[in-house]
Amino acid sequence: MKEAIFEIRENKKIAKNTYEMVLAGDTTAIEKPGQFVNLKLEGFFLRRPISVCDYETGSAHRDGRGAAEQATAGSAAQGRLTLVYKAVGEGTEKMAALGAGTQLSVLTGLGNGYAQEKAGDAPVLIGGGAGIPPMYALCKALMASGGKKVQVILGFNTKDEIFYQEKFEALGAEVHVATADGSVGEKGFVTDVLAKLEYTYFYACGPLPMLRAIEKTAKSDGEYSFEERMGCGFGACMGCSMKMADGSYKRVCKEGPVFGREEIAW
Repeated sequence: MKEAIFEIRENKKIAKNTYEMVLAGDTTAIEKPGQFVNLKLEGFFLRRPISVCDYETGSAHRDGRGAAEQATAGSAAQGRLTLVYKAVGEGTEKMAALGAGTQLSVLTGLGNGYAQEKAGDAPVLIGGGAGIPPMYALCKALMASGGKKVQVILGFNTKDEIFYQEKFEALGAEVHVATADGSVGEKGFVTDVLAKLEYTYFYACGPLPMLRAIEKTAKSDGEYSFEERMGCGFGACMGCSMKMADGSYKRVCKEGPVFGREEIAW
């Protein structure tokens, strides 16, 4: 875990109630897809946990800035962090109003992340709504490893909520979209698509009812990423503990947010 000051470079609406925020800062504590960050917002006592959608290091290589500019920018030159979030409450609504140049205190490198080594030859990535962003970083990493047929299922209520479909396709993944109202893609839920696919391992993130439905449908081993209310975000307060299949309790923010299918007590 590392605390650093990040600067907002861009913060824009990309779908209904959905925003993409790009920040510059020190991303070296982020080790793999599935981890999250905790943002400090002025006027709020608790930080806001947001999953990492994408991250990079070495911004000089990306934006072409020279050494002098990097030295002036300080830690903001070290990396780039992309967060995609829904504005559904006071905290995230305030986030949506923040403009370029705003500086935020960010705790990075939180959580355990996905076990990419378990993917096999044909993994499937399942994201519903706000559970889609961490799947992008995972998809990017799996495609970069080569030799895999990566399938992605994106679930939304309606076409107005759809985001990142083209970005997943640009990575080379096989993308399936499901909408509850049938306005785009498969009419129904992510499980309706999942039932038709062949895959070696699954990764899923989304609302709890969706995860429970996947548990009844999935035909392979896999991992779930959970969303829980968090007090501290790094394991100190125990407020996000979940009961496991063996009777123990694990913290979503520390031992999670990703848990293997076999660990979970449904």
